[in-house]
Amino acid sequence: MRELLEAVILGVVQGTTEFLPISSSGHLLLGQYFFGMDQEKYGLTFDVALHLGSLLAVIAYFRRDLAEIARAFLRSIPHPNFGDSDQRVAYLLIVATLPAAAVGFLFRGFFEGLRSPWAVIAGLTVFGVLFILSERVGGKRKQAAKMSFRDALIIGVGQAIALLPGVSRSGSTITFGLFLGLDRQEAARFSFLMSIPITAGACLVQIPQAYSENLTPWLGFLFFAGFAVSGAVAYLTIAFLLAFFRRYSMRAFAYYSFAVSALVAVLLLLGF
Repeated sequence: MRELLEAVILGVVQGTTEFLPISSSGHLLLGQYFFGMDQEKYGLTFDVALHLGSLLAVIAYFRRDLAEIARAFLRSIPHPNFGDSDQRVAYLLIVATLPAAAVGFLFRGFFEGLRSPWAVIAGLTVFGVLFILSERVGGKRKQAAKMSFRDALIIGVGQAIALLPGVSRSGSTITFGLFLGLDRQEAARFSFLMSIPITAGACLVQIPQAYSENLTPWLGFLFFAGFAVSGAVAYLTIAFLLAFFRRYSMRAFAYYSFAVSALVAVLLLLGF
C-alpha cells in the first residue's frame, strides 16, 4: 500500500508541477530525496510513465488547436503562407523545439549529472527573480501568431535552459515569452503547445532503455497508477493556470520558489 501511495504522490507532483512554473523535475527529485523513496524502483521507466501522462493531458486539452495547426501545416506543403496564423504557429512551434532537441541530444548526460537538491535550489531562486523581472518589463499584448521566428528561437532557448535541474520548463518558456511581449495567457498557451514535441521526443528516446528494465506486474500497476494520476492532475493544472493568468501574475510563483528554496536549504544544512 505504501508503494501505491508513493506512486500516486509522484503522479500528483508531476501532473501539478509539469505545467505550473515551479519545476517538475526539481520537485520530483526533492520528493524522492526527502521521503527516502527508492530511486531504483522509481527510475527511468516510472519517469517515462509520468511524462506520458502529462503529455496525454496537454494533447487532450489542446486537441482542437492541434487539429487546426496540423491541418494548416499540411496545407503549407510545399509553399508555406506565413500570413496564415495557423500555418505560422505550426512553423513557430517547429523552430521553438529545435534548441532543446539539439541540446538534449548532445548534452543529456551532462545535465543528468547535475541533479542534486542544491542545483534545484539554485534553479528555483534564479528563475524566481526572472519571474518578477518579466512581469515588470514584459507581458504586453502580442499574440503568438505575430511572433517572429527569432522570437520562437529565443523561447526555444528558454526550453533548453530548463534541462537544468530546478528550472521549470513552463516557467522558463513563459518568462521568455513575457520578455518578448506576449501576454501571460498567450505565453502559457504557446509554452504548453511547444511542450508536446519535446516531451514526446524525450519519451521516445527513453522508451527502449526503459523497456530493458525488469518490470513485474506489480511495478507495472504502480507505473500505470502514476501515469493515470499524472495525466488527470496535469489536465486540471493546465485549465487552472490559464484561468489564473487572466487575473494574476507570475509573482506568486516567484514567492513560492523563494520559499521552497529557503526551506530546502535549511533542511539540507540541518543534515536532513
